[in-house]
Amino acid sequence: MTDDIVDRIAEVTPELDALRRRRPVTREQLQASFDALFQPVSTEHVSQAERELVAAFATGLAGAEDPTAVFYAGRAQEADAQRAAVVLAEAAQAATTGPFGAYTELGLQAENTDGARYVPSETVIAAVDERLAAALAHTHLLVFRPREASGADLGRLLDAGWSADGIVTLSQLVSFLAFQQRVVTGLRVLAAAGLTAENSEEEAA
Repeated sequence: MTDDIVDRIAEVTPELDALRRRRPVTREQLQASFDALFQPVSTEHVSQAERELVAAFATGLAGAEDPTAVFYAGRAQEADAQRAAVVLAEAAQAATTGPFGAYTELGLQAENTDGARYVPSETVIAAVDERLAAALAHTHLLVFRPREASGADLGRLLDAGWSADGIVTLSQLVSFLAFQQRVVTGLRVLAAAGLTAENSEEEAA
């Protein structure tokens, strides 16, 4: 059985492993993305601690009991325990349901929805630093209000000390985590539904 991060988080069973092997490219790409983002060749633009803390915040927005959130919370605590405590508390407070946002395209305004916006307090900014606080606010925006992201939002990251390369990596990180979290959730739903070796083979047929 392949030992990769999704397998570990989802506590993959032999039946789920057989199901995942039907999509080997997707499985390999997920692991390769994790490796590139969390075992990077260079951390010049986004430090290792920042990667772990943003991951803990992004996944924690689904709830502290979410298995992916538990995984990244542990990594964040190992990387920077002091700031992780603040970040995890903020994720718990900022958790909501979505997505929200306003459409700019004609004819879609009736589908506009409004919801919570996350703005770090001065106390949080002082505790985690302005750069990370800006990244947390941007992460919340990408998770819950993606269609509202604008040049002004990127400007706030630049003002907080993020480089263009760092912003790209931050966006890639949030996007990857959202997909990984959905995959893990789907696998756990299948496991809870009682996927067996027999019906996994029938699905593969």
